[in-house]
Amino acid sequence: MNANPGVTAVYPGTFDPMTLGHVDLVRRASGLFGSVIVAVAAGHHKRSLFDLNERLAMAQEACAAWPQVRVMPFEGLLRDFVVAQGARVVVRGLRAVSDFEYEFQMAGMNRQLMPDVETLFLTPSDAYQFVSGTFVREIAMLGGDVSKFVAEPVLQRLQAKKLSRDQEGQRPDAQAGTGGP
Repeated sequence: MNANPGVTAVYPGTFDPMTLGHVDLVRRASGLFGSVIVAVAAGHHKRSLFDLNERLAMAQEACAAWPQVRVMPFEGLLRDFVVAQGARVVVRGLRAVSDFEYEFQMAGMNRQLMPDVETLFLTPSDAYQFVSGTFVREIAMLGGDVSKFVAEPVLQRLQAKKLSRDQEGQRPDAQAGTGGP
């Protein structure tokens, strides 16, 4: 049962890749609100391992268990997306104190842009306290085991990316440093 059945919440992020920490927050937010939109950022300042369509697919697979959760792409200001969706809450995850300062400033700026929208901070379950998409990408691309941090479909995508990159690195033109497609 949802505590706020008529309220839509937006959980924005790059989700590159969608980790079990992200899934944990989606699960918990879906118990608090009637509708949760996982808003996958299309254009952002981070360099992505996965393109937008891959990130959308991973998020859709990860959220399939919750019918009140929708996955949608967004670009531009989060404010514009939140207003267009009629949402009243932005959900953000706080893993550590290091996240707090940035998220606190972002929440303050969002409050200036969207005075009627609240930011809700959720902390991850203990098992995911230190999981980040950046760490997962780095470990996976170096051949490490990330199976504790991502769902099986995401793990398969990470392994395929690593294999593809390894094969690219074995091409004669890549080894010679001449580049090329």
